[in-house]
Amino acid sequence: MIKIALYGKGGIGKSTCTSNLSAAFAKLGKKVIQIGCDPKADSTINLLHGDPVMPVMDYMRIHDEEPDRIEQISKVGFGGVVCIETGGPTPGLGCAGRGIITTFSLLEQLELFDTVKPDVVLYDVLGDVVCGGFAAPIREGYAEKILIVTSGEKMALYAANNINSAVKNFEDRSYAKVRGIIMNRRNVENEEEKVRAFAESSGLDIAADIPRSADIIKYEDMGMTCVEGDPECETSKRFLELAKLLISEDENND
Repeated sequence: MIKIALYGKGGIGKSTCTSNLSAAFAKLGKKVIQIGCDPKADSTINLLHGDPVMPVMDYMRIHDEEPDRIEQISKVGFGGVVCIETGGPTPGLGCAGRGIITTFSLLEQLELFDTVKPDVVLYDVLGDVVCGGFAAPIREGYAEKILIVTSGEKMALYAANNINSAVKNFEDRSYAKVRGIIMNRRNVENEEEKVRAFAESSGLDIAADIPRSADIIKYEDMGMTCVEGDPECETSKRFLELAKLLISEDENND
């Protein structure tokens, strides 16, 4: 099973990258689960054509009890992708990281992986925090690899460096390892040069180079991923190439 967590600076495009990567895996015939780990609960919206799934924390607040079936807290989106959102606490009350921990514990109780039997699990994680509940996706066997999403912008690279450094500090704890970088271009000056310099200095691979494209906005406005909207456009091809690369690596490790 391929298990990957995507991290990066807030607003850098993690949800766009995660949902398009999920769609790419699905397009290649893989059974996929995508878990959004952000109180905004918008990670999977473009896999669901704009019809959001009820976040786990919202379900528990509304019903004052835990769900007893996966179907109560999930929806099936494009390509059969099973979509789950952790959600978060009532604004101003409680910790979003605790919501992630609570959700993961619940998903274990509901035997999510045994029930769905996925080939791929993707975690879309809030911001650039790799501590407490936000570290949950990369410990205890949830995710095995991390993809760091960044552009050539100064603060995006700063966040990417913090994430990479934090994960390295956990190396002796059997946490997930950084697989590489997704360069999500913003067309800043000398962007490729800056990202490649960071990757080289950090000993990381640029796993995918996603162009700045109006196609992404066009299809998100239609409530879908670029991969669904036009699998032949250049952006979709990049996500499909990344999915194929990760599949090949997983098969070679078996």
